[in-house]
Order: sequence, then C-alpha cells, then structure tokens
Amino acid sequence: MNSIFAISLATAAIVSVIILIARFRINPFIVLFSVSILLALVAGMPADRVVGSFEAGAGHVLGHVGTVIALGTMLGKMLAESGGADRIVLTISTLSGRRHVDWAMMLIGLLVGLPVFFEVGFVLLIPLAFVLADRTQTPLLRVALPMGAALSITHALIPPHPAALLALSAYHADIGKTILLGIAIGTPIAVIAGPVFGRFASARVIPEGVNPLAKQFVNSKPPGNLPGFGITVFTVLSPVILMLAGSMADRVAAPHTTFNNILHFVGNTDIALLLATVLSFYVLGHARGFSRETVLRFTNECLGPTALIMLLVGAGGGFGHVLVDSGVSRSITDTALGAHVPLLVLAWMLAAIVRVACGSSTVAMATASGIVAPILARSTGVSAELMVLVTGAGSVAFGPMNDAGFWQLKEYLGLTVPQTLKTWSVLETLIAVCGLVFCMIASIFVH
Repeated sequence: MNSIFAISLATAAIVSVIILIARFRINPFIVLFSVSILLALVAGMPADRVVGSFEAGAGHVLGHVGTVIALGTMLGKMLAESGGADRIVLTISTLSGRRHVDWAMMLIGLLVGLPVFFEVGFVLLIPLAFVLADRTQTPLLRVALPMGAALSITHALIPPHPAALLALSAYHADIGKTILLGIAIGTPIAVIAGPVFGRFASARVIPEGVNPLAKQFVNSKPPGNLPGFGITVFTVLSPVILMLAGSMADRVAAPHTTFNNILHFVGNTDIALLLATVLSFYVLGHARGFSRETVLRFTNECLGPTALIMLLVGAGGGFGHVLVDSGVSRSITDTALGAHVPLLVLAWMLAAIVRVACGSSTVAMATASGIVAPILARSTGVSAELMVLVTGAGSVAFGPMNDAGFWQLKEYLGLTVPQTLKTWSVLETLIAVCGLVFCMIASIFVH
C-alpha cells in the first residue's frame, strides 16, 4: 500500500470519527464500527474478512478490559457505599491540604501504577477521585488528570509492566538501571503532565450535564461510622499486592513448582481483582452491617452505567485491529523506517506511529522495540535503558480514539469527544514529548 495513501486514509478515518460524534451527535459505537468497516473496504481488505477483523479486535480488548471494568466498578461501589472512600479522602486531604489534593493523587497513581495496567489502576482509583473532588470542592479534572498521568507514565516507562519488559529484553537493557532512570525521568514528567497541566486544563474544560458514575460513587452525605483507614487501604491495594507477588513469582520460587504456579495464578489481573472484590463484600459490606441482599443490589446497580464504556472500549479495539489487518499500520511504519533520524528519535517515532495506528501502547512499545533492536545491536554510544524509556514515551503519544483508555476516561469523567481531545490526548502527547526531550538530554550523560 502506498504510504501517502495509508497516512491519508488513517487521517480521514480519525477526522471522520471526530466530526460524526462531536458535530452530528451520532452514537460513538455506531461511528467507530461504521468508520472501521469503510476504512477496511477502502484499504482493499476482502469484504468477507472485514467484520471478522473488527470483531477480533473488539473481543481481544473486551476479554481483558471488560472483566477489569466490571470487577473494578464493584470494588469501587463497595468502597463508596461503606464510607471507605470517604475515610481515604479524609486522610489524604488532612495530610496534603485541600490545595494539594492533585499532588496527592499523582503520588498515589505513581505507587498504585507500578505493578498494574493502566485500566486496572484507573478503575481502582477513580472512585477516590470522585469522592475527593466532591468533599474538597475541587474540579474533578484537577484531581483525575494527575492520577491518569501517573498511571500512564508508570505503565509506559517502568518495569515490571509487560510492554516495558518486552522492550527491556529486545534491547538487552539492565532492569535495575532502567527502573532508576524511569523514576528519575518519569517523576518530573508526572509533575508537568499531572498537577501542572491538570490545573491548567480544569480551569478551561468544564464537564457538562450529570455524570451517572459520579452520582453512584459519591453519597450525598458520608456515613457516620467510617471504616478504618488501614483495612480500607489494604482492601484497595490488595489486587496491587497480589499482582506484584505474581510478577515476582519466578524470583521467589522455582518455575513450575506449586508455590510458583499459585503466585502466578493469584497475581493474574482478573483473579487479583476478583479476590479483592470478594474481600470487599465482607470487609466493606458484611462487616459494616450490610446484608447479602444489599451487597447484591450494590453490585448489580453499579454495572448499568459501565455498559456504554465497555462497548466503546471494544469498538476502539476493533478500530485499531482493522488498521493493522488492512495494512495501513504497516505502510505508515515502513515510511518512518525510511527516514534517517537518530536512533532515540526513530524508536520514539515508530512507537508513536504504531500507537496511532493500533491504539494500544503495549503493542506500540513491543512492535517498535522489535523493529529497532537489531539496529541498536549494530550501533554504539546509545544507552539501551534510554531506548526502553524513549520507546515507552512514544507508545503513549496522542491518546488516540482507537485506544481503550480514551473512551474509558471520556465516559468516567463525563466529557465530550472534543473535551477529551483537549485534556487526555494533550496530556498523553505531553508525556510523550517530555519523555523524548528528557531522554535526549539524559543521553548526553548516560551511555
């Protein structure tokens, strides 16, 4: 496929999605599905493969994210109804002060985001963001954007995230050095894209209408008898602890032993969230005086508002899969490879292009590192650890509409498509550009 045609086709598809949703107010799922089909047909994909490609992409994303959203929403509902969210918010606002709650959420996002995927950390922390914003009378975006920035940065830059580990292996980088450089470079980026940009954006972008998710997570008045801070935090962090244990399984137990298998099993994202949710039924439900019928009602009613989120997340995955299967993604990537640019810039650029083409930062990082690694092996004077970080930075660029996180954030925060582009897409691009700049500066001193 001609590269100019591929770039034009991808651009036309993205612009069409924006116009149809924002200007003509057509249902986003219908728009994503229709544009994906038309793009595939125009790109020359056989008609009998088009729908299957979209379904495969949607199913692949929903197979993981759908379960995460459902379990995370239930856990968040129990946290809200029991007063656990109020207890955490009260402690955070007391320690940080009302003027610095955005900084507190950034730090929490960095800690929680270390061992978990972005989607998991988001559904775990978004109830806290809702309650914290309500109780401190702070704009929701000022609290939620720093949290999202921190989760995105840890997801892209710092092992043990799977994509970072794949890049680490491809570039033969040292994991300890990568983590230290990732923290050193990622922390100032989190400050710039988090509290600094969050304050700027929240003063200019105001969500419209009533947010049904905010209504279900924020009680009009906090319960009088709040649960303890320690047990509440333990319940929220229990999936993080389990996932961290799973990632360290091979270091603490011989592979394929019973203990190793158990650690891998409970450290699985879905299993860890399931165990945490069941734990919340007792700790934040039964132990707080709620009957089984009441807990069942909570878990049933909280899933309603997430239906559209799941559909849009799946549709975004289908859109990305069609871009890959139709050959559009490959043509754009080949064009980037033909450009003669510094290796750090090439890795960043390839990751950013694949990110726009398929939506997934994990796929973008894995693909770009796989392409650039053989070139790095024949080069000298370039730090393998910085190559991991700059590839990760490029993998979150632009926050495109074929990324599940775009629609997840849009729906949870009650934003329109243009508002999401002005906030989340700009934030993700800020992370990517700052990551490239900081890695280029660091390359002067690190070899």
